[in-house]
Amino acid sequence: MGTTTRIGAAIQNMVSMILVVTLSAMVALTFVDVLGRRLFNTPVFGANDITEHMMAVIVFAGLPLLTARRGHLSIDLFDAWLLRPGLRWWHKLVDVLICAVLALIAWQYFLSVEEAHKIKEVSPALTIPRAWSYAFMAATSAIAAVAALFAGSPKHHVPGEEEFES
Repeated sequence: MGTTTRIGAAIQNMVSMILVVTLSAMVALTFVDVLGRRLFNTPVFGANDITEHMMAVIVFAGLPLLTARRGHLSIDLFDAWLLRPGLRWWHKLVDVLICAVLALIAWQYFLSVEEAHKIKEVSPALTIPRAWSYAFMAATSAIAAVAALFAGSPKHHVPGEEEFES
C-alpha cells in the first residue's frame, strides 16, 4: 500500500470515527432531552441548537466520503444499458454534473459565510455563530465536488447476485 493510499485510508477512518461519535452523541442528547421533557418537564437547554449543528457535521463531513464512493442515490432502471464499457463518457459527464452542483452548493455557502459574519448570525438558544458552520459546509462541499471528478467507475450489479465490498 502506497503512502497516498495509507494517508487516504487514515483520513477516511478519522472522518468515519467523527461521524460515529457525533451520531452517538446526538442520539444520547436526544434520549436525555426526551427523558427530561417526559419525566421532569425540563428539556436540555439548547438541545435543538446542538442537534442542528451535529446534523450539519454528520451530513457534510460524510459528503466527500459518500461522493468518492459513488454512494449517492441512483436509480438502476437503466443500468444494463448505461453501465456498458462504451458509455464511459456518460459516466464522466454525470461526474462533471455532480461536481458542478456540489461546487454551486459550496459557492452559496461561501457567500453565506460572509453574510452570516456581517450580520452576526447566531443560533437561537446558545448563540453559536453560524459563520463557522457555513464555512465547514462550504469546505466539505468543495472537497466533495473535487471527489466527484475522481470517483471510480460505477459498479454493475447483476440481478440475483450478492454484492460484497471489502
